[in-house]
Amino acid sequence: MAAGAASRAWGSVGRIADAATPARVLVLDIETGPHLARVFALFDQNIGLVQLEEVSTVMCFAAKWLGERQVMFYSGHHDGHETMVQAAWDLMDEATAIVGYNSKSFDVKHLHREFILAGMPPPSPHKDIDLLTVVRSRAKFASGKLDHVAQQLGIGSKVKHAGFEMWRDCLNGDEAAWRKFKRYNVQDVRLTEALYLRLLPWIKNHPHAGHYGGDLDGCPRCGSSDRTPTKDHTTGVSSYPAFRCDDCGTPYRLARSIGTTTGTRAI
Repeated sequence: MAAGAASRAWGSVGRIADAATPARVLVLDIETGPHLARVFALFDQNIGLVQLEEVSTVMCFAAKWLGERQVMFYSGHHDGHETMVQAAWDLMDEATAIVGYNSKSFDVKHLHREFILAGMPPPSPHKDIDLLTVVRSRAKFASGKLDHVAQQLGIGSKVKHAGFEMWRDCLNGDEAAWRKFKRYNVQDVRLTEALYLRLLPWIKNHPHAGHYGGDLDGCPRCGSSDRTPTKDHTTGVSSYPAFRCDDCGTPYRLARSIGTTTGTRAI
């Protein structure tokens, strides 16, 4: 994305400060603990509820507002479980959209469970931008794992760790393990933000940037008015002026057909 677009593109800065309804885009990643159960064998187990002694909970989360430097980190270990859950609710309540990786079916639902258990109401509605869905629907990588996709695109990699041992050590209160766990969680958020900016022109059903201070006839992803005309977009009955965004690369067309003088927005 060109540097000149940084002051206006919500895909770059996460919000447009002078807009009447500024967008707030939250990049989010959570880490959960394991279930604890008593079992009779190690393989091919169907574990009944009577065997379950402890259920999974959210151990920590990292989050940042898109384009801002600070990555926030909360954990049950450092802040207390109640404070951590309240912090997650407050951020989600403020967010216009939540960006994550497998976030719609994992991170957001785990947090919803925590809110329900705490007797909290739902946070305000937001748009889910799940980058795993984008990767799987728009491309064919060898693996859909965040680490693989990020390395393929040259935007970084996840923090290496010992695997389940790190979770076990954190659950046992090991401070060194928690320092590693925090770096792991924070790096996932940074990777997710970088991947979002890389995939921005590929994201279908993205919230329209024009409603958050951008040009309604401009790029629907980043709000930029800088564009290059491309071939007209033709349907069975109409043709529409089409463009490519000079800042983020999104191809789009206007809502009004050629020869029409009124319309609503670019799409």
